[in-house]
Amino acid sequence: MADVVLTNTYFLQFDPKQQRLMQPYPPLGTLYAAAVLQENHITSDFFDNVFAPAASAIFPLIEKNAGKPVIICDDGFNYLTKMCLVNMRNACFEMIGHAKKNNCTVIISSSDATDHWKEYLDAGADYILIGEVENTLVELMRNLQAGDQTITGIAGLGYKSNGDYFKTMPREVIHQLDTIPLPLWHLVDIDRYRSAWMKKNGYFSLNMTTTRGCPFKCNWCAKPIYGNRYHSRSPENVVEELTHLVNILQVDHIWFCDDIFGLTPGWIKRFSELVQEKNLAFRFKAQCRVDLLLDENNIEHLAKAGCDEIWVGAESGSQKILDAMDKGTTVEQIHRSAALMKKHGIKPCFFLQFGYPGENKSDIDATIRMLIDLMPYDIGISVSYPLPGTKFYETVKNELKEKQNWNDSDELALMFHSTYSPAYYKQLHRYVHKRFRKAQGLEGIKKVFTASGALSKNELRRIVTLPYFIPMSYWNKLKLNLIVKN
Repeated sequence: MADVVLTNTYFLQFDPKQQRLMQPYPPLGTLYAAAVLQENHITSDFFDNVFAPAASAIFPLIEKNAGKPVIICDDGFNYLTKMCLVNMRNACFEMIGHAKKNNCTVIISSSDATDHWKEYLDAGADYILIGEVENTLVELMRNLQAGDQTITGIAGLGYKSNGDYFKTMPREVIHQLDTIPLPLWHLVDIDRYRSAWMKKNGYFSLNMTTTRGCPFKCNWCAKPIYGNRYHSRSPENVVEELTHLVNILQVDHIWFCDDIFGLTPGWIKRFSELVQEKNLAFRFKAQCRVDLLLDENNIEHLAKAGCDEIWVGAESGSQKILDAMDKGTTVEQIHRSAALMKKHGIKPCFFLQFGYPGENKSDIDATIRMLIDLMPYDIGISVSYPLPGTKFYETVKNELKEKQNWNDSDELALMFHSTYSPAYYKQLHRYVHKRFRKAQGLEGIKKVFTASGALSKNELRRIVTLPYFIPMSYWNKLKLNLIVKN
């Protein structure tokens, strides 16, 4: 029998957009928690909720382990878990309730629980791990196993006593990431993830992290777990895990889910050298900042290592908005970095954000022009989303009423007063997507007549879908104009 039940709070079932995309990733933070528990001789009965139909799927396992600690843990790497979605919170509350019915001590670690720790305690949780999970979890488990209820000396805890809420001192982040054991990948049903990916996408991807934290201070970006500190695993440590994923688990593709990939000087060069030395054949996507992608040598090293896509927080084509966000980047850097990536066969992909306070029509038009001029490979569009702990949240929090979080990742509800109505930004999202897909199709047709070589499957698909996107882009623009007039 295991010492604890260990699970996660992200349910694909409750996120319709992600179900359509069908690009599920295992709960990486939960696998790290399992690894550090195992290193300290604490065994876990692991349950993966990603494919679970409902929170109740874990109830039999909780009943089997009645009286034992239930640890519900998500990571601070995946943007889906950092978004603090209400559907996932409610599912977590259901699990907490059933665990308490079975006399279990409930321990929670997630971005949402950090932001709303009192709500989780009110739902019945006994302890909230504030910050990184590993060291706090081990110390707490040692206390519980020893029957020691004195927890005030354990940093990074939120708890309730006699109806009052308490937090212990903040937990210092882990500096030497190589000391953390590698995730326990064998706990996951890899074949189920592989099957889902292959059926929908034709390849198999897994997630990895090489760093924790971000030193930059975009004023809308929430960092509840790792904060503004930045620490990196060594290239050697990363490639050790990669070798296992590529050679043993036979992945085709890796998503490096760091906030910023390869910020440490010399890291990318050494990583690329090791990948090539070990003949690791895989493609990968990563996230980075445009101002860190202006060194052509680094771009060359990334390409040689197998980099396929880089997602950058372009956010806006208006320098006024970038400055208002405290982004610390320029529109000119977006242009230069995109050109460098394309030159070396890496696909630039843009995160775009509409609705930031002060944005007007000229700013929106500038973003759309930038998008069409640069033609990234793919885009992700959102509206500004205020999360606790950010300067942006403090600016608009008085406008947030009952609704303060999205239900799922595709809701995109504007929850504060901006230049236009929430309906406008919903329609803007549809219009920009249709306009961009139309432009991609037209670019594909141009390539047929101006470039040698065969078109890729994606390029052919974009041409074939042009008869849909041409009229739909005009129709969505018309609806957008009607909303403005009304």
